[in-house]
Amino acid sequence: MRQPYLPPPYPPPPERSAEVRRRFAEEVRAEGPDLSALCLLIGAETDGSLDDAGIDAAQAELDRLAGELPYRPGGPRAWAEAVRRLLGDRLGFHGTPGDYQRLESSLLHEVLRRRRGLPILLSVVWLEVARRAGAPVYGVALPGHFVVGFGPAEDRVLADPFEGGRVLTGTDAELLVVGATGAPPDPSMLEPAPPLEVVQRVLNNMRAWAAARPERSDVGLRAVELALLIPSHPARLRYERGQLLVRSGRFTAGAEELEHYADLIEVVDEAAAHKIRQEAGTARAKLN
Repeated sequence: MRQPYLPPPYPPPPERSAEVRRRFAEEVRAEGPDLSALCLLIGAETDGSLDDAGIDAAQAELDRLAGELPYRPGGPRAWAEAVRRLLGDRLGFHGTPGDYQRLESSLLHEVLRRRRGLPILLSVVWLEVARRAGAPVYGVALPGHFVVGFGPAEDRVLADPFEGGRVLTGTDAELLVVGATGAPPDPSMLEPAPPLEVVQRVLNNMRAWAAARPERSDVGLRAVELALLIPSHPARLRYERGQLLVRSGRFTAGAEELEHYADLIEVVDEAAAHKIRQEAGTARAKLN
C-alpha cells in the first residue's frame, strides 16, 4: 500500500506484484538464471514505476554499452582495463559512501540511470556488459565487498566497480578481506559467485537497509518474500517474515508464519521453538 508521507519508490499494485513474483520464481528455477532479469524484477517489485517497457529499456541499455567495448581486446587484464575505461572513466559509473544510504543503490534500473550504486549492483553492470561482449567475467563475493574477476584462476584479474573499475593487486584484495574479517583471504573467496548467490546478496542488502529504517519495513518484507522464492533459502527467513508481518499489523498471518518456523526448528532447538510460539501468541493477542 502506498504511504504518501514516505519518499519514493513506491511498490507496485497487487496484480503487478503477483506477476513480477511469478516471473521471478520461474527465473530462479531456470537452468541458467538470468542475473540482469532477476535484478530488474527485484526493481519492479520495489519500484512500481518500473514497468515492462522500463525493464526492456534497461536490458537494451546493457546491450548498447556492451556494443561500445572493443572486440576481443586481449587477455584478462586487457578486458578489465577496457571495461574500466568505458564504464568507469568515460561514463562515470562508481560508488560513494553516501550510496549506502539510498535504496536506489540496490535497484539495477536506477544504477543504470544514476551511474551510482552499491558495489554489488555496480558489479552486476560490469558483469552484464562485459558478458554480452564476450569477456571471461564473473562476480567475486569477497566478505563485505563485491568485485568482478576476469579470466581463469591462474591468470585472474580483479576489478572494483565501486572505485570505477580500478584493477586490484593481490595486496588490495587481501586488505579488503582483512578489513572485513580480520583474517587473510581464503582461496575459496575468489571463486565465481553463482547468479542466485548474487541475487540473494542483493536482497540481503535491501533487508539491511530496511531494518535500519522501521518506517520502510514494507521494503524489508518484499525483499524477504522474494528471497523465499529462491531454492535453498535460509529457513530463518520465515522467522523474519513473521516478524515483519506482525510489525505491519498483519497479526494472524505473522503468527502463522512464526508458528511454521517454530515447527521447522523444534527438532533441533526445542527451547527456541517454544519462545517463538510465545511470540506468535503475543501477536494473536493483539487482535483482541
